[in-house]
Amino acid sequence: MDAGVMGSGERSDIVVPARTTLAHTAGWMLRSAAAPDIEMIAELRATVMRADLERLGRYDEHRVRQRLRDSFSTQHTSIIMINRELVGCITVRPSEGRQWLEHFYLAPHHQGRGLGSAVLRTVLERTDTQGMTVGLNVLQGSAARRLYERHGFVVEAQDPIDVFMVRPPGASTAAKA
Repeated sequence: MDAGVMGSGERSDIVVPARTTLAHTAGWMLRSAAAPDIEMIAELRATVMRADLERLGRYDEHRVRQRLRDSFSTQHTSIIMINRELVGCITVRPSEGRQWLEHFYLAPHHQGRGLGSAVLRTVLERTDTQGMTVGLNVLQGSAARRLYERHGFVVEAQDPIDVFMVRPPGASTAAKA
């Protein structure tokens, strides 16, 4: 689950104090997702994934949004906010004896500035507390793979499109923003 979902299953929005002196990551918070967020997140997904999907010959204007709509879960998704602006989302849901990290998107103008590391670190601290393994998949050649590797994820399997990664509880979270 996202940082606001994990634990007893109760939802709570949290404000996360900055763990860095970088101003662009200060004051971010996770809030519970709501049904009206779906279209904004579908658009964010299309924007964020377009270049990688085009590179892989897999971009479809409709499908990229519909896949999000089909799997969107307010129960397991948190919205990343900075100054009342939706800047991203993250989903962590239980399945197959682990937590699955999905739909982790940041608006392009917030990428590469430490926010993704801060959010991921917060989420992984929660899964570590639960003793849970976290799995995810990332597109082949995606820059996001380096972020996940810095946070202790290793390749479990791959195919021509996806790289499936896993992180056991307590794996290195010392990654710096």
